[in-house]
Amino acid sequence: MLALHRALDDDYRVEALLAMFDETGERSRSHAIPPALMRAQAAALGIPLVMRSASWQDYEAVFSEQLRTFAAAGVTHALFGDIDLQAHRDWEEGVCAAAGLTAVLPLWHEDRLSLAQDILALGYRARVVCVDGRWLDASFCGREYDAGFIASLPAGVDTCGENGEFHTFVFDGPRFARPVPHRVLQVHELRPTSPAPGHFYVAELA
Repeated sequence: MLALHRALDDDYRVEALLAMFDETGERSRSHAIPPALMRAQAAALGIPLVMRSASWQDYEAVFSEQLRTFAAAGVTHALFGDIDLQAHRDWEEGVCAAAGLTAVLPLWHEDRLSLAQDILALGYRARVVCVDGRWLDASFCGREYDAGFIASLPAGVDTCGENGEFHTFVFDGPRFARPVPHRVLQVHELRPTSPAPGHFYVAELA
């Protein structure tokens, strides 16, 4: 969200938001957000939403196909929120170059804690919707991402979740025409085996 906020400040005209969903189309990848909430978020931001479904095996192919579709429609840049994971940047720049787009990373190499403080100072609000059980227990899932949440993080857990420790759903802030109504129904424990064994807690939102 901060990457989007800064891009808009820099006068980029953002034509679409791209969300990748699982094979069923019922939950977004990594964040497990239902389509209705993603649509409500995009509507509140006033930016069209493009949703694509893919397995982990064909994720890159589907993502790349959508980038080519964007390029054919006249889009020239793709915006990403990564901070300093070089492997992520390499992948993004690679798929963008293959599609004829330029990858833009507005947050690149900035201090992680400062970025977390910036997003809160701007007035954005977010819900923690998924945590990795290797770093955080179920009590962290479903909470609001705020100063209290950041202060309670164990040592070694990044304040931005840059290493995958947690994921969030932004539901209000200065770029939103209105807050996105939602509630946490329950928190599920998941132990997927693909693409690699894992242990996660995911908040079911409605």
